[in-house]
Amino acid sequence: MTRFIAAFLVGLGLWAHCAAAQTLTVATVTRPPFSMVEGGKENGFSMDLLAALSEALQWDHRVERVDQFSDMLSAVTDGRADLAMANISITAAREGIMDFSQPIFEAGLQMMVHADSARGASIWRSVLSRDLLLAIVAAFVMLLGGGMLMWLFERRAQPYFDRPVHEAWFPSFWWALNLVVNGGFEERVPRTILGRLFGVILVISSLFIVSVFVAKITSVMTVQAISGSVNSVNDLYGKRVVTIAGSTAAGFLDRREVGYDAYDGLQPMLRAFEEGRADVVVFDAPILSYYANHGGREVARLAGPVFLRENYGIAFPTGSALVEDVNQALLALREDGTYDRIYRKWFGVRN
Repeated sequence: MTRFIAAFLVGLGLWAHCAAAQTLTVATVTRPPFSMVEGGKENGFSMDLLAALSEALQWDHRVERVDQFSDMLSAVTDGRADLAMANISITAAREGIMDFSQPIFEAGLQMMVHADSARGASIWRSVLSRDLLLAIVAAFVMLLGGGMLMWLFERRAQPYFDRPVHEAWFPSFWWALNLVVNGGFEERVPRTILGRLFGVILVISSLFIVSVFVAKITSVMTVQAISGSVNSVNDLYGKRVVTIAGSTAAGFLDRREVGYDAYDGLQPMLRAFEEGRADVVVFDAPILSYYANHGGREVARLAGPVFLRENYGIAFPTGSALVEDVNQALLALREDGTYDRIYRKWFGVRN
């Protein structure tokens, strides 16, 4: 009997040791700067934090990298993964189907636009706009019409206008243009009564014509600049907006009734933006910031402040026994400065 009890205790100890040494499966998805592969090694803020947790808790873990964010969450809810780490927002809907650690990162949503938006490109859009082109055409027609009318009055009274109609249109237009801009030519003062009356009318009306034309150009360029810029969520309406399907950004846009195109992953979404198939990207602020400051610095810039503040956490299957140990380890990592060192490595000093 004694031998049986001893053998049982030894077996129990071996079982406990094996259970403690069990390799945990960690699901993740590529989301720089939180989770990515560089030089054949797992890298990023979340992966560094995972390594620190594994050391503190004496874990053995295996990273399972999936293609889609939804696949990563499904791996947790289906029990195929012991936990998941990346940029996983803690939401009420997700809390209903999985457990979360305490927050590991404070984030939010932000907008990203093309680097040239509301700058030089808006000037060209203004110049080529329909309203401004119509105003320019109207000005040319008025100047040409006024010049030809003066030719009709003055063609027999002074040499400048004494030419056939097919030769007179440009000198007449040039005379009217100089009259409006410079007040006319002193040596080409109208000589006929009708010409002088019409000349006085042109000089006086030119003040109003120039003012109206300048005001029209200014208003068109102002409207174009305002409509072409994105500074807040309210500016998203009417723009070609993209985000990732099923993300918290997609949920936010749905609630605000903002139309958007949803992509299955980060790379397809960014590719659509780079190829000019989108005006604005709405997604997690740290993800967009990393992209804009690294690979996309020539084509993208952040617009507006961070909004819809949210926290990222580590996801576990419902009822996982790992949650409490992880929370205690996270507190210890914050207290001994490990968390801050990892944070500074990827995001600099916190504000």
